[in-house]
Amino acid sequence: KKVNKLKLLLLYLTGHKRQVTAAVIEKDGKILIAKRRKGRTLGGRWEFPGGKIEPGETAETCLKRELKEEFDIESEIGKFIIASQFRYCLVPIELLAYRVKHLSGDFKINEHEEIRWVLPSELKLYDFMPADKPIVKLLAK
Repeated sequence: KKVNKLKLLLLYLTGHKRQVTAAVIEKDGKILIAKRRKGRTLGGRWEFPGGKIEPGETAETCLKRELKEEFDIESEIGKFIIASQFRYCLVPIELLAYRVKHLSGDFKINEHEEIRWVLPSELKLYDFMPADKPIVKLLAK
């Protein structure tokens, strides 16, 4: 019975797309990137900050909440940029990236190992999460 339950769980997980968000925050011609903490899934790799959309949330509400939790900043969510689709541990993921304006608050690193402000042309020098690579490609043009 345990094997059947596990099979059902895997079928459920692989059949349902998980939506997550990413913020492209620009300041003085540079873009904010964040390094995932070691010890976490894919720790040590770079990403655009954001997170999982919770039930009942819009992508914009999620991103605003995540940026408050991760950096203790207030932000304004702008234009949708791109969606990318990948699988992590058999689960299909859709990453929704938005332009974001930093409104207030000093960036505090609550969830990541470090953050950096980099030029768009420098993005390709960093080891990004697979789902973030289409964003990198678009911004580095």
